[in-house]
Amino acid sequence: MKKSLLSGIAILFLTCQASAVTTKAKYAFLMDADTGYVMFDKRADVPMHPASMSKLMTSYLLEEALKSGKYTEDTEFTVSENAWRKGGAKTGGSTMFLKIGQKVKLIDLLKGINIQSGNDACIVVAEGMAGTEEAFAAKMTQKAKKLGLRHSTFTNATGIPDKNHLMSARDLALLSQHIINDFPEYYSIYSQKEFTYNGIKQGNRNPLLYSLQGADGLKTGHTGQSGYGLAATVKSPEGRRLILVVNGLSSMNERASEAKNLMNYGLSHFENVTVLDTQKQLVRIPVWMGKEKEVKAYPAENLIQTHPIGEEMKITSTLEYQEPLMAPIQKGQKLGTITTVLPDGNVHEMDLIAGESVDKLGFFARIKKRLWRD
Repeated sequence: MKKSLLSGIAILFLTCQASAVTTKAKYAFLMDADTGYVMFDKRADVPMHPASMSKLMTSYLLEEALKSGKYTEDTEFTVSENAWRKGGAKTGGSTMFLKIGQKVKLIDLLKGINIQSGNDACIVVAEGMAGTEEAFAAKMTQKAKKLGLRHSTFTNATGIPDKNHLMSARDLALLSQHIINDFPEYYSIYSQKEFTYNGIKQGNRNPLLYSLQGADGLKTGHTGQSGYGLAATVKSPEGRRLILVVNGLSSMNERASEAKNLMNYGLSHFENVTVLDTQKQLVRIPVWMGKEKEVKAYPAENLIQTHPIGEEMKITSTLEYQEPLMAPIQKGQKLGTITTVLPDGNVHEMDLIAGESVDKLGFFARIKKRLWRD
């Protein structure tokens, strides 16, 4: 087994180091959606009242059911009297303005939940999928555990205040990440600025959709207990995606300004560097009895690292593989391993794979090769 130490990647940027940032939010969490790097954390693992931001879990379960084929976008659920009384127009809360007995397509309910923040739409989905809102809330809690959300319990589908209906800022960010990655076919809904149903047009309450380039989701929340909150994402022109959660702010204006400040901090003070690239050859490994003498080897995956601009980033990668390799070799075949030590001390391992196929020599060519070697 041969070990090869790649040249350490040492990158030094001569701009200012990431400065400290503060926020008026009682809870905040800012992460890179692709690398998971945490750029800001304020009481991110403390359970809090998430208000309507918890509707993201209602949406997750609905999108999961649609993707699995259990329902189609044109499947209709009926609006019950309970859904109308608890979430309809007369409640004074966020509503889709549904009517008792009305049949509503699931794609419209998904839009009603995420653009209009309709409490009635959430209850219709809960009853349609689980029979009762209580049973659906139990499914929400079960799904949270499966997704690794450690501080989330649900008692309803809407986020209406309840002492046991809780999520953490980190959990909301991770749930947002799952929505983006697991159901990309529905993600454009979260950036729609308005939706009209039953002749009533309502606008999306996410302030970043109107003030920050690249903002494309997700969900606001507000109750007297929770204050004003927002789970948001933005995608920069370079392709970086950030996820932000803030909660416990005192007004809509404060929510808008604090969220924008934190997003701009993440965009301007951090960047992503590609450490390993599936398109960049790492080594040529000798091949025995092959039509080619060597095979080009590449990393099996891209490895991207987020770091503060202005900080030196040192990374080392070690390759382990047998040498020489015996032909034949198939493109994509595992040839060894790459062990990378990141600046935070974490160790990342991935396969080293063949970037091309190498056929075995013919019978007489192999005999000649053996005779020549002997």
